[in-house]
Amino acid sequence: MRYSLIVLVVFVMSCIQSKEEKTESMGIVPEIVEKPVLNLEQANRLAQLPLHCMETEYPNKLGQTLGSEADLKTPKTLHPAFYGCFDWHSSVHGHWSLVKLLKMYPDLDNSESIKEKLLSSISKENILIEVAFFEDENNKSFERTYGWAWLLKLVEELHTWDSPTARELETNLQPLTDLMVEKYIEFLPKLNYPLRVGTHPNTAFGLSFAFDYAETVNNETLKNAITERAKFFFLNDKDGPMSWEPSGSDFLSPCLEEAALMKRLLPNEEFKSWLNDFLPHLKNPNYKLEVGLVSDRTDGQLVHLDGVNFSRAWSLNKIADGLPEYHHLKNIANQHINYSLPSIVGDSYEGGHWLGSFAIYALSSMDH
Repeated sequence: MRYSLIVLVVFVMSCIQSKEEKTESMGIVPEIVEKPVLNLEQANRLAQLPLHCMETEYPNKLGQTLGSEADLKTPKTLHPAFYGCFDWHSSVHGHWSLVKLLKMYPDLDNSESIKEKLLSSISKENILIEVAFFEDENNKSFERTYGWAWLLKLVEELHTWDSPTARELETNLQPLTDLMVEKYIEFLPKLNYPLRVGTHPNTAFGLSFAFDYAETVNNETLKNAITERAKFFFLNDKDGPMSWEPSGSDFLSPCLEEAALMKRLLPNEEFKSWLNDFLPHLKNPNYKLEVGLVSDRTDGQLVHLDGVNFSRAWSLNKIADGLPEYHHLKNIANQHINYSLPSIVGDSYEGGHWLGSFAIYALSSMDH
């Protein structure tokens, strides 16, 4: 009798386990959400965000280190190229946004005046003053590496834009571009541990954008420096803690940014093996990821979660690119974009001064 009971229990548990496995592999396919659109109308809408803030000097978060009272200067004096949009990096990627939109949509509203604004900001004289700031002994680590990464993303966009305006802007930026590349190459060997955070210093994000630039302009020295250090930091990672994300003021996903970086660096088969160890649940076609919920878009920290939705989207799209077995991640990316996109235009300055760039990059990461 006791033996029969044991057999029965084992049989029942086996059936339950079999049912769970079947449910996971053959469960209901997640609802296909509407694919967001980046068209001329949307581009004109999003262009208003950087246009509104690129010449807005205050409020401003300088983030500098003061060496003496002589360093107490206005934002526009310190950063004549990138003084608007609340902080330096937001100004840089605000300029990137306008370049990206002009490149994609030559018929963008007021395109000629936008080009004039870009040429006025990114003049040779202004860039030399920016270089001098970064060379100051007290500010050598200024914007490391988030701002550095966006500066190189701006240059990458200019480099691939067939326009006389782009050639002039790229030439004007060259001294600052060269300095950013030098800073990366000097800094990376000194960094013994990656920064696995959901905010500005995130190492994987900074390396991804820098790698994109290096690949576009064929800078093998920078590519090799990034590849070597990224593999040192991340190649042996396993079981990424996605359940810990997001933190309350994240605008980047530490796990997904890392995966998107490794997708850039590894051949597809090697990457799939690595990803299966690091984020094995992503291959489940029924995988779900709740969007980052924003409770107050007038709070400059809480609105960061709109950013995490856009950055998750661009990372998921990068991971899925060229890998049919991960195509379902694109649906999750669309869901994240759709949650945050309607709120960023016409909302408070706390989000408006930077979220347009994140939206544009997320939208441009989709298949067109």
